[in-house]
Amino acid sequence: MDVSTNQGGSHPPAAAALLVMDLQTDILAMTGAPSDPLLARTARVLDAARRAGVLVIYVVIGFRPGYPEISSRNASFSTLRASGRFVTTTPGADIPAAIAPRDGDLVVVKHRVSAFHGTDLDQILRARNIETLVMLGVATSGIVLSTTRHAADADYRCVIVRDCCADRDEEVHRVLMDKVFPRQASVVSADDAIAALSGAYAELT
Repeated sequence: MDVSTNQGGSHPPAAAALLVMDLQTDILAMTGAPSDPLLARTARVLDAARRAGVLVIYVVIGFRPGYPEISSRNASFSTLRASGRFVTTTPGADIPAAIAPRDGDLVVVKHRVSAFHGTDLDQILRARNIETLVMLGVATSGIVLSTTRHAADADYRCVIVRDCCADRDEEVHRVLMDKVFPRQASVVSADDAIAALSGAYAELT
């Protein structure tokens, strides 16, 4: 992965953004995957992105009290009404302290699976002339899949950090990473992403 180059030549790191998606306490618990190693890797990627001047955008799911954003016709989300989860001010909707947003980072709140649906994410990216999206988060079969599909169709260059993503079904995670995502994105490890971002930082110093 190279966040500063593409087929057309060299681009500054400002042409990339890091999307940290649905890494919220309750969602991490729902995947059943060990969260500490994932959060540690994510923290390292975040540090490299910030050092390189890459825009960091957190995407989180959140609802107003009473869930006015959820239709009874939506099979995936209608059950949340009774759960009490992901109201924006409740525990469980929070981002773990180890990877919490810092000054200069942006937070986009969504009400559906994709980071783009019903949000101003695309407007923010285009206002910043972002061309490359480095994406990580949970679940692989949820927001990562939906956002990658939308981003690729919208002509963003997509990079997925494999070991900073997780899914409750490890086989689904593997198939997506090995067979589905490579058709529309570069799939890299956290170490490879950090090396590329660190290289972008070195070019600026």
